[in-house]
Amino acid sequence: MTALPTYNDVAAAARRLAGHAHRTPVLRSSWADAELGAQVFFKAENFQRTGAFKFRGAYNTLAQFSDEQRRAGVLAFSSGNHAQAIALAARTQGIPSVIVMPLDAPATKMAATREYGAQVVTYDRFTEDREAIARRIAVERGLTLVPPYDHAQVIAGQGTAALELFEDVGALDYLFVPLGGGGLTSGCLLAAQGLAPQCRVIGVEPEAGNDAQQSFRAGRIVRIATPQTIADGAQTQSVGELTFALIRQHADDVLTATDEQLVEALRFFAARMKIVVEPTGALAFAGARHGTADIRGTRVGVIISGGNVDLERYARFIAPGV
Repeated sequence: MTALPTYNDVAAAARRLAGHAHRTPVLRSSWADAELGAQVFFKAENFQRTGAFKFRGAYNTLAQFSDEQRRAGVLAFSSGNHAQAIALAARTQGIPSVIVMPLDAPATKMAATREYGAQVVTYDRFTEDREAIARRIAVERGLTLVPPYDHAQVIAGQGTAALELFEDVGALDYLFVPLGGGGLTSGCLLAAQGLAPQCRVIGVEPEAGNDAQQSFRAGRIVRIATPQTIADGAQTQSVGELTFALIRQHADDVLTATDEQLVEALRFFAARMKIVVEPTGALAFAGARHGTADIRGTRVGVIISGGNVDLERYARFIAPGV
């Protein structure tokens, strides 16, 4: 297994990203504070470039490409946010990009990926293996494959979201993080190790796709069928080897949220905070609000991981009575 990244890698990524990634705002809500009985600090990565945290890991990784890798190009597979992030990071650095995306990826994410200059290759996520497709294309074209989460430089880049949060608000008692493949969660764990070692970091994934929770409980990677959930950015079948190693070592717990709880969270963000959040981006708040952690009287960080959602789909989520 590749050597695990450390806090020093996150700190180096932060320096690399300065002036390229947005330092996203930390938002507050008196309603959320009262509802949870805690001081809640929302790290709003829905305001990041491409609308999600993924730009951090993508840019950090591509910035370390050799000249040969830059000339040949980069390949990624993603349901949307990593796709857009690699496409934009590649364009800003003059690197050709090819992205393997599922046919049912949100239309806005697929359109944006193409607009950022990437060639998009589609597949059926329920019948085809995206990693096998990506490996074949990478070999055929001599491209460097950058996976969406199980990659040391990607993990380090994602951790800069929590690094900024700790720098801006100080120590936290809890940090809730959306969890799909585990790149963001494991990166945030590294940031916490370096800046707030007493902070309990909790990953939150869809209840329908609780592979990480099963893995965390079993002490080994558990693989599941592609889950049916509105949190399309967390429809992963398993966590990665690197991400699981970090989660197993450092996470306090892994919780889940139902699709109904995610819809409640989307409505909260729209009505109370006036921001658009995608279902995956609402996982952390849903976990903090409905999970088993006793957070009353504490300082709580919540990562909002992204805001990329088709408007028609979003309208259905927040419509009364749905």
